[in-house]
Amino acid sequence: MSISRRQFLKKVCQYGAIGLVASYPLFIERMAVVTNNYRIAVPNLPDLFSGFKIVHLSDIHYGRLTPLSFVRGIVERANRLEPDLIACTGDYVYGSNSNETIDAVWQVLSQLAAPHGVWSVLGNHDHWADTERSDYWLKKSGQDLRHKVVRIERNGQPLWLAGTGDFMTDFRRLDPLLEQIPDQECRIVLAHNPDTADSDCSRRIDLMLAGHTHGGQVRLPFMAPLYNPIQNKSYVSGSITAARGFPLFISRGIGWTILPVRFNCYPEIAVLELVKA
Repeated sequence: MSISRRQFLKKVCQYGAIGLVASYPLFIERMAVVTNNYRIAVPNLPDLFSGFKIVHLSDIHYGRLTPLSFVRGIVERANRLEPDLIACTGDYVYGSNSNETIDAVWQVLSQLAAPHGVWSVLGNHDHWADTERSDYWLKKSGQDLRHKVVRIERNGQPLWLAGTGDFMTDFRRLDPLLEQIPDQECRIVLAHNPDTADSDCSRRIDLMLAGHTHGGQVRLPFMAPLYNPIQNKSYVSGSITAARGFPLFISRGIGWTILPVRFNCYPEIAVLELVKA
């Protein structure tokens, strides 16, 4: 059966539109990293830290279908934002990668720089890949905040950072960590999985930064996120209040998991401006 030129062009346009729609989540949105700015009200924040800028990176997932040049671009963009501090909340590789993959991504991540330091914890994928090698690079890069606290200051006024282990693969109670911080001083906790916010803890938390959810990764209109591998399904992305009443920021992250797609959920570099609550 022959078709006219007009019918042929119509079918080409139809199939082209279908192909574009089908390829958008894979080839376009997945790689279109946006920079989002947030103002975060933090209880007990010292006066001199009002306006303090943190660049928050999470869930890079270097590996299959994510070239190292893409990671380099993220690092360069983060440094160009001239943050006061960079916080990284885990999953730097994808799945059960080799030590070669861990070494490659951390050679790039080690180029992150900020006046008050770059501080990082590990995620579940980093442990699945190789805990010992991932921990080696935390220490070698000078970014190690895993199960540690760090005091930073501005003209004598302190702000504390505390780094947790991953909720699924490396969890420890928060109290022994937070007990190292003076009761009256402001503390920000870095965690990979936001379920950490609901864990048993009697000590005060002024802000928690987390990732892991990918913001849902695929967000269809009028539907719950298709991907949200945590216990508390209300923890998806953005600046929210945790069940225990403290501020919780969840990054949409940069990479992907299970399927290499994103829809209505752009990967992000989050820029957090701290203000007094």
